[in-house]
Amino acid sequence: MRRPDQQTTTRPAHGTGNGTGPAGPDAAPGTPPAGARSARPGGPSGPPAATGTPAARPGTAGAGTAGTGSAGTGSARTGSAGAGFTGFTGEPTAEGALAPYLRGQAAEFLRSLRLHHEYSAPADAGGHGAAEAARALRRAARRIGGSLHTFRAALDPHWADQLRGELAWLTGILAREHAYANRLARLVDALHLLSGPTLPAARGARAAGEAAGADAQGRAALGVGAARAAALLERRLTLARTRSHSAALQALGSSRFHAIADAVALLASEVPAPSDHAGRAAAASLLEPAELAEQRLLTAVAALPPDDTGPYNEAQDAAWHQARLLLRLHRYAHEVVLGGADPGLTAPGHALDLHRDAVEAAGAAAAAARTPRIAPATAYALGVLHADQRHGVESARAAFRETWPYATALAAP
Repeated sequence: MRRPDQQTTTRPAHGTGNGTGPAGPDAAPGTPPAGARSARPGGPSGPPAATGTPAARPGTAGAGTAGTGSAGTGSARTGSAGAGFTGFTGEPTAEGALAPYLRGQAAEFLRSLRLHHEYSAPADAGGHGAAEAARALRRAARRIGGSLHTFRAALDPHWADQLRGELAWLTGILAREHAYANRLARLVDALHLLSGPTLPAARGARAAGEAAGADAQGRAALGVGAARAAALLERRLTLARTRSHSAALQALGSSRFHAIADAVALLASEVPAPSDHAGRAAAASLLEPAELAEQRLLTAVAALPPDDTGPYNEAQDAAWHQARLLLRLHRYAHEVVLGGADPGLTAPGHALDLHRDAVEAAGAAAAAARTPRIAPATAYALGVLHADQRHGVESARAAFRETWPYATALAAP
């Protein structure tokens, strides 16, 4: 999947000093390990030495190759890729890296919860601030849960499993309302685009005129049912969103959620350490579980179906969803071990998010088309909408293949 001389993206550099780059979520500081990635041509780091010595300038790292469907033929990836580790000259440990990360995310969780309560007051109910606070709350909960999953062996396993399961329940409850709202907006906008006016054909082009006439007739037929299809989708998804909102409010006021908040509050001050010898040994180094998360991701990406299977093979959606979840776990492990996210994985992650949205939107259109006793024009509009969203699925898959930094993982079979 990777070149033999290419090191893991989560292994910190040794003997090069600590990075001085930004430590935020969008950049990982430090200098790259030897032979990890080639430097960007003409970049500030300059090309690496022939012996694989890392670039001299700390805080920047080379850009990998973008996958083009065959191994070793990708172009240089732009942007800095973190390969150093903030504050460590040796192996990152649970006490030195994982505990501060979990405490920081727990503090962010509690801060977002406080803001959510403030913005959910009757005077500000339903405002933009409450939605932003809920997203920040989910973001912190996902990072805590993902870190507990990856580095379970370096923590108290029973405590980690219990808290991770509760956080997964909470994020699932809070995400539904936002997902239904985005899905409705996506489908209604797509219907408007599909049933909109056609572009004028070039003057004197008979073939283009005939094609434009056929397209105009198709759009006219689509326009008859598009308004009814939009109304049907709005009724269905608005009802689902309202129910999700009520479920979220009920969950936030339940004793189960208060127990989660108490556990996260304790996490903000103290991270439970393992009690057995094997757990203490695992806590001495976080590289093995982080690299295992990366290998699982690379294996899942290598097993993705080729790009010639067509957009309507819905049985393959599950493999892409699994790759998205594994990419998220790898990103969180990268943040723990290297002190920041890998910018090279931002575009592939965004493509997988678009893939998920298109799959769910296509499913919503298909479910609406199965509504009993709907008019044929409405069913036709929903069928066209479903096809459009499935083509969006294929476009997202193509975007992922183009931006995936490891070309060999997507080599043609």
